[in-house]
Amino acid sequence: MIVLGGPPALGPLLARGALRSPFKRPAADAPFPRTRLVLPAVRADVGRLSAYERVCGFATGDDGLPVTYPHVLGFPLAMRLMSARDFPLPLLGLVHTSVEIERYTELPGAGTYELSVHIEKLSPHRRGTEATVVTEARAGEDVVWASRSRYLARHRTPTVHGGTPREGQDRPERPERPEALPVVEEWRIAGDVGRRYGAASGDRNPIHLHPLTARLFGFPRAVAHGMWTVARCLAAHGVPERVRVEAEFRAPVLLPGTVAYAAEGGRFELRGAAGRVHVVGGVRPCAG
Repeated sequence: MIVLGGPPALGPLLARGALRSPFKRPAADAPFPRTRLVLPAVRADVGRLSAYERVCGFATGDDGLPVTYPHVLGFPLAMRLMSARDFPLPLLGLVHTSVEIERYTELPGAGTYELSVHIEKLSPHRRGTEATVVTEARAGEDVVWASRSRYLARHRTPTVHGGTPREGQDRPERPERPEALPVVEEWRIAGDVGRRYGAASGDRNPIHLHPLTARLFGFPRAVAHGMWTVARCLAAHGVPERVRVEAEFRAPVLLPGTVAYAAEGGRFELRGAAGRVHVVGGVRPCAG
């Protein structure tokens, strides 16, 4: 366990991770850092929190933190681990594929929390290797919020017996639902959403900021942050105090663009042109 005196700066971590990316050799059985980074006595900055609430569509001025906000507070710690020399996956090109969040109680906006982040495991995937990153927030001795984010590094994977993927190489695909969820709202997403979310969250990955920098990574335009899309859906859906959220990021949302927010019961999704699904997720009471 390493206790930090303050959150690391994301800019230098991004640069360091980018420089080291070409030298990484990703594999599901590669060794990875077992360090747990801890940041004690964390409090949300009021200005950045308000900016985050506005760009994501949460009500401003509420006493509690949005259900996704501890991810923002813990993201610099995750970046420090994933940009380290001993992390085997290249930071450049990592794709955030899914997130699971559990909130066990209301989180006061003025509260003080201890954040910890560690890499739980590497897993084989049919398109490469996934890393599972666990973030926890504690108030006193109690875990009050936790998440698991999966990040995919795409690379060629081994095969056996004439091209059959090795056993356990991928998590099961979610079956397609025969009927799409009913559309609740249509959202026109401005081209500056990536820059606004990046300023509020600190995540200034160049694919989100400008069409020119996004093209360097193969995108025709800037793309929305995955965590912005799920936060925007949850702001529209509403969540209870004790809640479990599951979301899968299936396709990037290009900026600017128009998407349809659809929901029914505890399920939600974000769809684009021709019914392309960008995000699919669910909300249910937390059992913990």
